[in-house]
Amino acid sequence: MNLTRSLIPDLGVFQAFACAARHGSFTRAAEELNLTQSAVSRQIRTLETQLGVVLFERVRKRVVLSEAGRALLPQVARLLDQSEEIMRRALAASDGKALLTIATLPSFGSRWLMRRLPGFLALHPGISFNIACHRGPFDLARGDFDVAIHYGQPVWPHASCTYLCDEAIVPVASPAFCRPPAAPDVIAHGPLLHLSSRPKLWSQWFEAQGLGAVNAFQGHHFDQFNMVIEAALAGAGFALLPRYLIEEEMAAGRLMEACPRPFSAEHSYYIVLPEGKQETPAVQAFRSWLLTQVSTYRA
Repeated sequence: MNLTRSLIPDLGVFQAFACAARHGSFTRAAEELNLTQSAVSRQIRTLETQLGVVLFERVRKRVVLSEAGRALLPQVARLLDQSEEIMRRALAASDGKALLTIATLPSFGSRWLMRRLPGFLALHPGISFNIACHRGPFDLARGDFDVAIHYGQPVWPHASCTYLCDEAIVPVASPAFCRPPAAPDVIAHGPLLHLSSRPKLWSQWFEAQGLGAVNAFQGHHFDQFNMVIEAALAGAGFALLPRYLIEEEMAAGRLMEACPRPFSAEHSYYIVLPEGKQETPAVQAFRSWLLTQVSTYRA
Protein backbone atom coordinates (compact mmCIF):
# COMPACT_ATOMS: atom_id res chain seq x y z
CA MET A 1 0.00 0.00 0.00
CA ASN A 2 1.38 3.39 -0.99
CA LEU A 3 1.59 6.12 1.62
CA THR A 4 -0.74 9.03 1.10
CA ARG A 5 0.53 12.54 1.70
CA SER A 6 -1.41 12.71 4.97
CA LEU A 7 0.70 9.84 6.33
CA ILE A 8 4.06 11.52 5.61
CA PRO A 9 5.10 13.57 8.67
CA ASP A 10 6.42 17.11 8.39
CA LEU A 11 10.22 17.33 8.75
CA GLY A 12 9.62 19.41 11.87
CA VAL A 13 8.11 16.34 13.53
CA PHE A 14 11.24 14.34 12.75
CA GLN A 15 13.42 17.20 14.03
CA ALA A 16 11.49 17.25 17.30
CA PHE A 17 11.86 13.47 17.64
CA ALA A 18 15.62 13.50 16.93
CA CYS A 19 16.25 16.48 19.21
CA ALA A 20 14.27 14.97 22.11
CA ALA A 21 16.16 11.70 21.66
CA ARG A 22 19.50 13.53 21.79
CA HIS A 23 18.67 15.51 24.93
CA GLY A 24 16.51 12.92 26.70
CA SER A 25 14.14 15.79 27.41
CA PHE A 26 11.17 17.41 25.67
CA THR A 27 11.94 20.66 27.50
CA ARG A 28 15.55 20.83 26.29
CA ALA A 29 14.42 19.92 22.78
CA ALA A 30 11.90 22.74 22.86
CA GLU A 31 14.60 25.21 23.93
CA GLU A 32 16.87 24.17 21.03
CA LEU A 33 14.05 24.32 18.48
CA ASN A 34 12.62 27.57 19.88
CA LEU A 35 9.26 25.89 20.56
CA THR A 36 7.15 25.32 23.65
CA GLN A 37 7.43 22.06 25.54
CA SER A 38 3.78 21.31 24.75
CA ALA A 39 4.44 21.80 21.02
CA VAL A 40 7.25 19.23 21.08
CA SER A 41 5.11 16.81 23.08
CA ARG A 42 2.29 17.25 20.57
CA GLN A 43 4.64 16.56 17.63
CA ILE A 44 5.92 13.38 19.28
CA ARG A 45 2.36 12.20 19.99
CA THR A 46 1.41 12.87 16.37
CA LEU A 47 4.31 10.71 15.16
CA GLU A 48 3.49 7.95 17.65
CA THR A 49 -0.15 7.97 16.54
CA GLN A 50 0.79 7.73 12.88
CA LEU A 51 3.21 4.86 13.52
CA GLY A 52 1.08 3.11 16.11
CA VAL A 53 4.01 2.70 18.52
CA VAL A 54 5.38 4.35 21.66
CA LEU A 55 8.65 6.13 20.88
CA PHE A 56 9.62 7.39 24.36
CA GLU A 57 9.34 6.07 27.88
CA ARG A 58 9.54 8.22 31.00
CA VAL A 59 12.32 7.26 33.42
CA ARG A 60 12.45 9.50 36.51
CA LYS A 61 12.67 13.05 35.11
CA ARG A 62 13.98 12.04 31.69
CA VAL A 63 12.50 10.53 28.55
CA VAL A 64 14.35 7.64 26.93
CA LEU A 65 13.81 5.97 23.61
CA SER A 66 11.70 2.85 23.52
CA GLU A 67 12.82 -0.12 21.44
CA ALA A 68 10.75 1.23 18.54
CA GLY A 69 12.28 4.68 19.02
CA ARG A 70 15.81 3.29 18.94
CA ALA A 71 15.02 1.47 15.69
CA LEU A 72 13.58 4.62 14.12
CA LEU A 73 16.27 7.11 15.17
CA PRO A 74 19.04 6.14 12.65
CA GLN A 75 16.56 6.37 9.76
CA VAL A 76 15.31 9.76 10.92
CA ALA A 77 18.89 11.04 11.36
CA ARG A 78 19.72 9.90 7.84
CA LEU A 79 16.62 11.63 6.43
CA LEU A 80 17.48 14.89 8.19
CA ASP A 81 21.06 14.72 6.93
CA GLN A 82 19.84 14.11 3.39
CA SER A 83 17.41 17.02 3.65
CA GLU A 84 20.20 19.30 4.81
CA GLU A 85 22.41 18.12 1.95
CA ILE A 86 19.61 18.80 -0.56
CA MET A 87 19.33 22.37 0.75
CA ARG A 88 23.10 22.88 0.63
CA ARG A 89 23.21 21.68 -2.95
CA ALA A 90 20.27 23.88 -3.91
CA LEU A 91 21.83 26.95 -2.29
CA ALA A 92 25.19 26.23 -3.90
CA ALA A 93 23.51 25.90 -7.28
CA SER A 94 21.58 29.14 -6.81
CA ASP A 95 24.61 31.10 -8.02
CA GLY A 96 24.97 28.86 -11.05
CA LYS A 97 27.84 26.74 -9.65
CA ALA A 98 27.99 22.96 -9.63
CA LEU A 99 28.53 21.46 -6.18
CA LEU A 100 31.08 18.62 -6.02
CA THR A 101 30.86 16.48 -2.88
CA ILE A 102 34.14 14.70 -2.09
CA ALA A 103 35.11 12.15 0.55
CA THR A 104 38.81 11.99 1.32
CA LEU A 105 41.20 10.53 3.84
CA PRO A 106 42.02 13.06 6.60
CA SER A 107 45.78 13.38 6.00
CA PHE A 108 45.50 13.18 2.21
CA GLY A 109 42.85 15.88 2.30
CA SER A 110 44.53 18.31 4.68
CA ARG A 111 48.16 17.96 3.60
CA TRP A 112 47.90 17.22 -0.13
CA LEU A 113 44.49 17.99 -1.61
CA MET A 114 43.81 21.31 0.17
CA ARG A 115 47.13 22.74 -1.00
CA ARG A 116 46.27 22.03 -4.63
CA LEU A 117 42.56 22.88 -4.77
CA PRO A 118 43.10 26.56 -5.64
CA GLY A 119 44.71 25.38 -8.88
CA PHE A 120 41.65 23.33 -9.76
CA LEU A 121 39.28 26.19 -8.91
CA ALA A 122 41.27 28.53 -11.14
CA LEU A 123 40.66 26.11 -14.02
CA HIS A 124 37.01 25.46 -13.09
CA PRO A 125 35.51 28.56 -11.45
CA GLY A 126 32.00 27.17 -11.97
CA ILE A 127 32.51 24.40 -9.37
CA SER A 128 32.31 24.63 -5.59
CA PHE A 129 33.23 21.93 -3.05
CA ASN A 130 31.72 20.08 -0.13
CA ILE A 131 34.53 17.97 1.39
CA ALA A 132 34.28 15.44 4.20
CA CYS A 133 36.93 13.17 5.75
CA HIS A 134 36.46 9.42 6.17
CA ARG A 135 39.02 6.91 7.39
CA GLY A 136 37.60 3.79 5.77
CA PRO A 137 35.00 2.46 3.31
CA PHE A 138 31.44 3.72 3.74
CA ASP A 139 28.18 3.88 1.81
CA LEU A 140 28.71 6.36 -1.02
CA ALA A 141 25.02 6.46 -1.88
CA ARG A 142 23.92 7.15 1.68
CA GLY A 143 26.42 9.99 1.99
CA ASP A 144 25.50 11.23 -1.50
CA PHE A 145 29.16 11.71 -2.47
CA ASP A 146 30.29 12.36 -6.02
CA VAL A 147 33.93 11.27 -5.58
CA ALA A 148 35.94 9.44 -2.92
CA ILE A 149 39.70 9.15 -2.48
CA HIS A 150 40.37 5.61 -1.28
CA TYR A 151 43.53 3.94 0.04
CA GLY A 152 43.57 0.15 -0.20
CA GLN A 153 42.44 -2.29 -2.85
CA PRO A 154 40.39 -1.29 -5.96
CA VAL A 155 37.19 -2.73 -4.55
CA TRP A 156 34.11 -0.68 -3.65
CA PRO A 157 30.45 -1.78 -3.98
CA HIS A 158 28.41 0.01 -6.66
CA ALA A 159 31.35 2.15 -7.77
CA SER A 160 34.31 2.17 -10.17
CA CYS A 161 37.91 2.56 -8.97
CA THR A 162 40.62 4.31 -10.99
CA TYR A 163 44.24 3.88 -9.95
CA LEU A 164 45.66 7.17 -8.74
CA CYS A 165 49.17 6.45 -7.42
CA ASP A 166 51.30 4.28 -5.21
CA GLU A 167 52.69 5.45 -1.91
CA ALA A 168 56.44 6.02 -1.61
CA ILE A 169 57.33 5.88 2.08
CA VAL A 170 60.60 7.32 3.38
CA PRO A 171 62.30 7.31 6.80
CA VAL A 172 62.68 10.92 7.94
CA ALA A 173 63.79 12.91 10.95
CA SER A 174 64.29 16.47 12.05
CA PRO A 175 67.86 17.69 11.33
CA ALA A 176 68.05 18.62 15.02
CA PHE A 177 67.43 14.97 15.92
CA CYS A 178 69.64 13.23 13.38
CA ARG A 179 71.91 14.36 10.57
CA PRO A 180 71.52 12.01 7.59
CA PRO A 181 72.46 9.66 6.24
CA ALA A 182 71.82 7.21 9.08
CA ALA A 183 72.34 3.49 8.59
CA PRO A 184 69.32 1.22 9.15
CA ASP A 185 70.91 -0.27 12.29
CA VAL A 186 71.27 3.25 13.72
CA ILE A 187 67.62 3.99 12.99
CA ALA A 188 66.71 0.71 14.71
CA HIS A 189 67.82 2.21 18.04
CA GLY A 190 65.08 4.81 17.56
CA PRO A 191 62.99 6.04 19.05
CA LEU A 192 60.58 5.14 16.27
CA LEU A 193 57.36 7.02 15.58
CA HIS A 194 54.45 4.77 14.59
CA LEU A 195 51.03 5.23 13.02
CA SER A 196 48.66 3.02 15.04
CA SER A 197 46.58 2.03 12.01
CA ARG A 198 49.73 0.71 10.25
CA PRO A 199 51.58 -1.01 13.10
CA LYS A 200 53.75 -3.20 10.84
CA LEU A 201 55.16 -0.43 8.66
CA TRP A 202 58.52 -0.13 10.42
CA SER A 203 58.82 -3.91 10.66
CA GLN A 204 58.33 -4.21 6.89
CA TRP A 205 60.92 -1.49 6.25
CA PHE A 206 63.55 -3.15 8.44
CA GLU A 207 62.88 -6.53 6.81
CA ALA A 208 63.47 -4.92 3.42
CA GLN A 209 66.85 -3.71 4.74
CA GLY A 210 67.78 -7.24 5.92
CA LEU A 211 67.19 -6.47 9.61
CA GLY A 212 64.32 -8.79 10.39
CA ALA A 213 65.42 -9.39 14.00
CA VAL A 214 65.06 -5.72 15.01
CA ASN A 215 62.43 -4.74 17.60
CA ALA A 216 60.45 -2.58 15.19
CA PHE A 217 57.63 -1.83 17.64
CA GLN A 218 59.53 0.25 20.19
CA GLY A 219 58.95 3.97 20.33
CA HIS A 220 55.85 6.18 20.29
CA HIS A 221 52.45 5.53 18.71
CA PHE A 222 49.95 7.98 17.23
CA ASP A 223 46.55 7.54 15.61
CA GLN A 224 46.97 10.13 12.84
CA PHE A 225 49.68 10.90 10.28
CA ASN A 226 49.51 14.59 11.21
CA MET A 227 50.55 13.77 14.77
CA VAL A 228 53.43 11.58 13.55
CA ILE A 229 54.62 14.44 11.35
CA GLU A 230 54.46 16.97 14.17
CA ALA A 231 56.34 14.59 16.49
CA ALA A 232 59.06 14.14 13.86
CA LEU A 233 59.33 17.91 13.37
CA ALA A 234 59.71 18.30 17.13
CA GLY A 235 62.64 15.88 17.12
CA ALA A 236 60.86 13.03 18.93
CA GLY A 237 62.34 10.31 16.73
CA PHE A 238 62.44 8.68 13.30
CA ALA A 239 59.21 8.60 11.29
CA LEU A 240 58.28 6.48 8.28
CA LEU A 241 56.06 8.72 6.18
CA PRO A 242 54.55 8.95 2.69
CA ARG A 243 56.61 11.44 0.75
CA TYR A 244 53.56 13.32 -0.58
CA LEU A 245 52.51 14.24 2.99
CA ILE A 246 55.77 16.02 3.80
CA GLU A 247 56.70 17.72 0.52
CA GLU A 248 56.81 21.21 2.04
CA GLU A 249 58.67 20.14 5.18
CA MET A 250 61.34 18.35 3.14
CA ALA A 251 61.67 21.21 0.65
CA ALA A 252 62.19 23.62 3.56
CA GLY A 253 64.73 21.32 5.26
CA ARG A 254 62.55 20.92 8.37
CA LEU A 255 62.49 17.16 7.75
CA MET A 256 65.26 15.21 6.04
CA GLU A 257 65.41 11.74 4.59
CA ALA A 258 67.23 9.83 7.33
CA CYS A 259 68.19 6.95 5.06
CA PRO A 260 67.95 7.00 1.23
CA ARG A 261 65.96 3.77 1.05
CA PRO A 262 62.30 4.45 0.20
CA PHE A 263 59.74 1.73 0.67
CA SER A 264 56.63 1.01 -1.43
CA ALA A 265 53.47 0.38 0.57
CA GLU A 266 51.35 -2.68 -0.21
CA HIS A 267 48.25 -0.62 -1.08
CA SER A 268 47.58 2.23 -3.50
CA TYR A 269 45.34 5.27 -3.84
CA TYR A 270 42.23 5.14 -6.02
CA ILE A 271 39.62 7.57 -7.29
CA VAL A 272 36.20 6.08 -6.52
CA LEU A 273 33.20 7.18 -8.58
CA PRO A 274 29.74 5.92 -7.56
CA GLU A 275 27.38 4.45 -10.12
CA GLY A 276 25.23 7.06 -11.79
CA LYS A 277 27.71 9.91 -11.30
CA GLN A 278 30.65 8.80 -13.38
CA GLU A 279 29.70 10.89 -16.43
CA THR A 280 28.89 14.09 -14.54
CA PRO A 281 31.00 16.92 -16.05
CA ALA A 282 32.23 18.19 -12.68
CA VAL A 283 33.20 14.65 -11.62
CA GLN A 284 35.04 14.00 -14.88
CA ALA A 285 36.88 17.33 -14.60
CA PHE A 286 37.99 16.58 -11.04
CA ARG A 287 39.07 13.03 -11.90
CA SER A 288 41.16 14.22 -14.85
CA TRP A 289 42.74 16.98 -12.78
CA LEU A 290 43.66 14.56 -9.96
CA LEU A 291 45.46 12.31 -12.44
CA THR A 292 47.55 15.23 -13.70
CA GLN A 293 48.49 16.18 -10.14
CA VAL A 294 49.95 12.76 -9.33
CA SER A 295 51.81 12.26 -12.61
CA THR A 296 55.18 12.59 -10.85
CA TYR A 297 54.25 9.92 -8.30
CA ARG A 298 52.96 7.60 -11.00
CA ALA A 299 56.22 8.01 -12.89
